[in-house]
Amino acid sequence: MVTRLTVALLFGGRSSEHEISCSTAAGVLSAIDRTKYDVIPIGITKDGAFTLQPDDAALFAMNPDNMPVVHDNGTRIHWPSSALTRELTVTDASGETRSLGDVDVVFPILHGPFGEDGTIQGLLELAGLPYVGNGVLASSLGMDKHFAKTALEGAGVTVAPWVTVSPRSWSEDRDALLAQVTSLGLPLFVKPARAGSSVGVTKVSSLDDLDAALTVAFAEDSRALVEAAIVGREVECGVLSGRGGSAPRVSVAGEIIMHGREFYDFEAKYIDPDAAELVCPASLEPDELAEMQRIAARAFDAIGGSGLARVDFFFTGTQFVVNELNTMPGFTPISMYPKCWQASGLSYTELIDELIQLGLEAVR
Repeated sequence: MVTRLTVALLFGGRSSEHEISCSTAAGVLSAIDRTKYDVIPIGITKDGAFTLQPDDAALFAMNPDNMPVVHDNGTRIHWPSSALTRELTVTDASGETRSLGDVDVVFPILHGPFGEDGTIQGLLELAGLPYVGNGVLASSLGMDKHFAKTALEGAGVTVAPWVTVSPRSWSEDRDALLAQVTSLGLPLFVKPARAGSSVGVTKVSSLDDLDAALTVAFAEDSRALVEAAIVGREVECGVLSGRGGSAPRVSVAGEIIMHGREFYDFEAKYIDPDAAELVCPASLEPDELAEMQRIAARAFDAIGGSGLARVDFFFTGTQFVVNELNTMPGFTPISMYPKCWQASGLSYTELIDELIQLGLEAVR
């Protein structure tokens, strides 16, 4: 008889990407190998309550007309009281507390702040629970575009030129910052330092529109990046840690081809099915793919990556410029990260299994 491991699946959360995390949960719940794993679905409401949710993928499936959310059903999850136990308990809406048993590993499929940024990872480390994905430092770095770019530049990875702005610096040093921004040329992209799924991102074709774009970005975070636009193909690849401390593994490349939109915004990613086409594998020469994979692995190592990441590039035809490094990329069955690994020979179910095994062996 095979003993199944217990996986606590964490999803939802307090960020603006709550609904995307829920749809990711639907994908994992529907594909995880039930002969190997029992699943405890833990949904985090938009107010931050940890709740026990039904093990039903259909409840959280992506629906552009009715986006999935974690509803507060009155239950409350209690994490282990010390690192000496892995037992989870839940208090039901009636007030009765019961055990959910021991958890072998936590799978946090959270996007954005309060989940992808090292906060949940810190909680799990304090509780002594193994978990899937990047650790505290890599998660924090990957979430913060300014510091991620700084780390990547320090490792010799080419990134788009940028200027980081806060409301205070924009108010006190506007002329100096505007001179730096002007030197980047037009068009520009303005984005929150800590947000994902293109939430709060604006393409700016005139400096007259810069203030409005910053206002949108500041609604998501206390700092914003103003980046030079890079003209090139949008290509991405997935990274997986190597087993036993070996070198990272990198998938084949995928490409985003836009249809009728200026850039790959939230609507194009999740709402409008005709706005973009995800092509995998992308058409690259063997030496081009090898160079892209080399840079992706270097970027992953530069932030101290563990488990998984998706590295997004602009390919100018002669150079790969890293746009972003995502430490918890979109993970629905049709997302680019799983598609790249499927094209590399690893099915969605196998990818989930590999990530869980990497989480169990990770040394934090």
